[in-house]
Amino acid sequence: MKPVAEQDYQQLVELLDRLTDEVGEDENHPLASLMDVLGVLIEKYEDEHVPELAE
Repeated sequence: MKPVAEQDYQQLVELLDRLTDEVGEDENHPLASLMDVLGVLIEKYEDEHVPELAE
């Protein structure tokens, strides 16, 4: 079983994918600001919990 934070992260990524499909490049779309917030939350989680890929 995945930790709760990991489950939340996966759900947010899936939601962001669906929002991206819906909103596209339309910055005036009513869900565009939600898409931006989710992107920030996902990026913060990844910075703290996802190891960097070796180059």
